[in-house]
Amino acid sequence: MNINKFDPLKKKRLEILDQNGKIVDEKLEPKLSNNLLLDMYQAMVRGRIADIKAIQFQRQGRMLTYVPNQGQEATQVGAAAALKKTDWLVPAFREFNAMLYHGATLEQAYLYWYGNEKGSRFDDSVNILPVNITIGAQINHAAGIAFGSKYLNTKEVALTFIGDGGTSHGEFHEGINFAGAFDLPVVVVIQNNGWAISTPTSSATKAEALAHKAVGYGIPGIQVDGNDVLAMYVATADAVKRAREENIPTLIEAMTYRMGSHTTSDDPTIYRESEEEKEWAKKDPITRFKTYLINKGLWTEKKDENLHERVNKEVNEVFAKIEKSTVELEEIFNYNYETLTPRQQEQLEAYKKYLDGRNK
Repeated sequence: MNINKFDPLKKKRLEILDQNGKIVDEKLEPKLSNNLLLDMYQAMVRGRIADIKAIQFQRQGRMLTYVPNQGQEATQVGAAAALKKTDWLVPAFREFNAMLYHGATLEQAYLYWYGNEKGSRFDDSVNILPVNITIGAQINHAAGIAFGSKYLNTKEVALTFIGDGGTSHGEFHEGINFAGAFDLPVVVVIQNNGWAISTPTSSATKAEALAHKAVGYGIPGIQVDGNDVLAMYVATADAVKRAREENIPTLIEAMTYRMGSHTTSDDPTIYRESEEEKEWAKKDPITRFKTYLINKGLWTEKKDENLHERVNKEVNEVFAKIEKSTVELEEIFNYNYETLTPRQQEQLEAYKKYLDGRNK
């Protein structure tokens, strides 16, 4: 793909599938296998259902603070689908769908938000870093992994995400500048969902497009319809190919929308108008992709009904298992250093004494 054709400085955004599920330009439609198309769609639906159920569990007091993903499934699944399994996914905290697609299990994802450290430990064959809460730090982590990949010539690409608000943080700039200066195989996706908690993007920057920032780092940048899974796949696949073959990083700005709250501790009705939400609901990434698949003869409403039934059953079974999980006291201390520091050992022993005294 000629990325210059969609130069954000010229106000040209990559869109392949419009909000009605129609292809806007047949020349842009990727030649993907039916299996891959169905795999992406089912992953998006699975992520949506698991996300909605997680919010319900949290509201019932059965899960800790959770970060909703509804509306951003296409951005995450489209990007993750462009990776090889040997590539690295370096998430922030709203990459639930991308993590599931790249190999994290639903049990592991739920364990994390349940407060169990085992949720940050993935199988050895799954190249995903733990959820990163510190805003922007994941960009440096991804750049570091990419530096190692280039040094060892493993041809592994690092894909990372950040929100629109996160682009105002120093580590975003430091990480991308490092990647550009050292020609590292990194792909950075900005999930521009319009709001950094209650701060609109328009109040956070004077840039007409966050993809413009790529110019300052001397790397390619592109703005994409983030609710179009085909556009996200094409843009990311192009960026991954460039990273793998030429060690050139790319900045992708995905224009999407957070349909729910920033976290379950947030109330978006305080700062967002319902009309805005209704307009974005018309651009739902799952609805448009389902229409596309039905029109291609690959999907039916009956298959969709069966999928929802199957996933709901899976989610309930997985969470029932989560609620039976236990955490040993030592686990709270075990994941910071290879071995406990003297200070940590002291804290552990002190807390054991406290618990012993409380239980007598």
